Amino acid sequence: MISRLSKHVGLTVLAAISVSLIAIVGLDMVAGIIDQIGDIKRNYQFADVLIYVATKLPSTVYEYIPLSSLIGCLVGLGVLATNSEVIVMRASGVSLLQIVYFVLRPVVIFILIGAVIGEYFSPYLDQLAESRREYLRKGESAVDSTSGFWTREGSEYMHFNAVFPGGVLFGVTRYRFDDDRRLVEASFSSRATYNDSENFWVEENVSSTFFSEQHTETKKLITRRWQTELTPQVLSLNILPPQALSVQTLYNYIDFLEQRNADSASYKLAFWDKVLQPMAIFGLVLVGISFVFGPLREATMGFRIFIGVLFGIGFRLTQDILGPLSIVFALPPILAILVPIVLCGCIGLYLLRRSG
Repeated sequence: MISRLSKHVGLTVLAAISVSLIAIVGLDMVAGIIDQIGDIKRNYQFADVLIYVATKLPSTVYEYIPLSSLIGCLVGLGVLATNSEVIVMRASGVSLLQIVYFVLRPVVIFILIGAVIGEYFSPYLDQLAESRREYLRKGESAVDSTSGFWTREGSEYMHFNAVFPGGVLFGVTRYRFDDDRRLVEASFSSRATYNDSENFWVEENVSSTFFSEQHTETKKLITRRWQTELTPQVLSLNILPPQALSVQTLYNYIDFLEQRNADSASYKLAFWDKVLQPMAIFGLVLVGISFVFGPLREATMGFRIFIGVLFGIGFRLTQDILGPLSIVFALPPILAILVPIVLCGCIGLYLLRRSG
């Protein structure tokens, strides 16, 4: 009987979380389309907006899994409670701890889905989405300081209109200065591709201008070899925000920064946010279960969803506020992520203990 109850509760909660996730992600996509409509130009059409939003879909799913798990738990258990199935289970000897276990089982599925998306899909697709949008806006034309990406290496300053994953650059502008900060060379190439085997870039359609005190000289080349320490991996670290990077990439980059005594607080914050996301989901689900058995036992479904949305947003806002504060006051970034999770878990355990 226990296995049948476990399956029934699990499938109910699984369906509720899935529907919640689809609804929330759908609303976010509509908002994203509306937000991008203002950027439509000659080379960036409505179809490109749809492609951009669709490419960012895995990141959106990853972002809303915690909130969807909370709302899905409230809805799923709420349906069972409304149909008096929870009362029947308790009357037949099923403990509150067992019901919590029944609910947590399907949640693990979404935790695993989120981990796979965040580690293997989001970083690549986010960079692809942003790069494609910038390419359509500017393409292979000359530098536009209002968009694209700037970087510096030694005495050379570089601008890229678009940086695609896999080592493809579009609209590469390079400025080289001497020791007296005078411009020595300015060049532009429409495209550059990375040679993985020999670790160098190949620029295409190069136009280079050399400056001296008396005159300037311009050269045009079909291709040119570009030796630099900039690799596709390094560029992706600088283009994507820390929250869009994978856990492994964050860990390696934090180690790299600490070896050079550089500031790594924002990357540590993103690292712990991703690592502790399973705990955050469990904490939110625990609160959802305690609400159904406690304060929201007699509430309507709409009110449960409303409370779930408010609590989930409040939880996220708390982490978003504590994160920057931890950086400003030089506190361990893990505390900014862990404190709301611990508070959430304590609230859930307290309410469950009262209702049990």
